[in-house]
Amino acid sequence: MQRLQTRAQFQAVLAGSTVARTAHFALHRCVLDAADASSGKAPLFPLDDVWLGAMVPKRWARRAVTRNAIKRQIYTVSGTGDVVLPKAAHVVRLRAGFDRKEFVSASSDKLKAVVRTELQLLLARAIVARA
Repeated sequence: MQRLQTRAQFQAVLAGSTVARTAHFALHRCVLDAADASSGKAPLFPLDDVWLGAMVPKRWARRAVTRNAIKRQIYTVSGTGDVVLPKAAHVVRLRAGFDRKEFVSASSDKLKAVVRTELQLLLARAIVARA
């Protein structure tokens, strides 16, 4: 699995379709583009592999500790052998914040467990949508 790194890669995937949604997350997918030899331009996604990016805006997770914990959960859950994403570029985007009254600690085990469970649901919905 490759990670998205450039702004152009993220923009290309976000311009694609939304495959699945949960209460807090959305999964965007974009098919990989083939290298256009006539233009001489390098392709956005040079390898034919699964590409993944995580977007956790400051608007929905104010603390850096929380943003980093959510990103780690995204990459961990999607990297397990249980999840089989198609060879395409994907972005998991946080689209709503978690209640700070319920999750007082910025990086609690309770928050991580809820995020992990919701991400597993999101990826399961994406696999069902693909079939």
